[in-house]
Amino acid sequence: MENEVRLFTDGACSGNPGPGGWGALLCYREHEKELSGSEPVSTNNRMEMLAVINGLEALEQPMRVRICTDSQYVMKGMTEWLAGWKRRGWKTADRQPVKNMDLWQRMEVALAPHQVEWQWVRGHSGHPENERVDELAREAIQRAKLQQSSRPG
Repeated sequence: MENEVRLFTDGACSGNPGPGGWGALLCYREHEKELSGSEPVSTNNRMEMLAVINGLEALEQPMRVRICTDSQYVMKGMTEWLAGWKRRGWKTADRQPVKNMDLWQRMEVALAPHQVEWQWVRGHSGHPENERVDELAREAIQRAKLQQSSRPG
């Protein structure tokens, strides 16, 4: 679609929890924008979520967005589980607190202005954009590790 942004996302962790990184690739017409970031200690799921959030937050106006992720957790969380969590006061079906509630809420806000379609892609299957964002996430982990090791301790 000509007026559609494609957002490819991935997150990674070195250990779970451990140093984490996320990568996002925004594609609109002939334009591409790469984004990445890291946290010194995180989980894979949080990094997957931050990739989507940061990609959406980079958009400057409401758009049609196709989010391509290899994370069933993120996709199902937003499309299948969110309504139930909110109905139960941010509790899971077995009445446990929802993990990563802060990021689910932030993602919901980031999604709100956009018309979103979710697409799941199998990770590490040769999908070019998925491989690219995986590399961005892994590079971000390496930067986080370098920053950590260069801090006086």
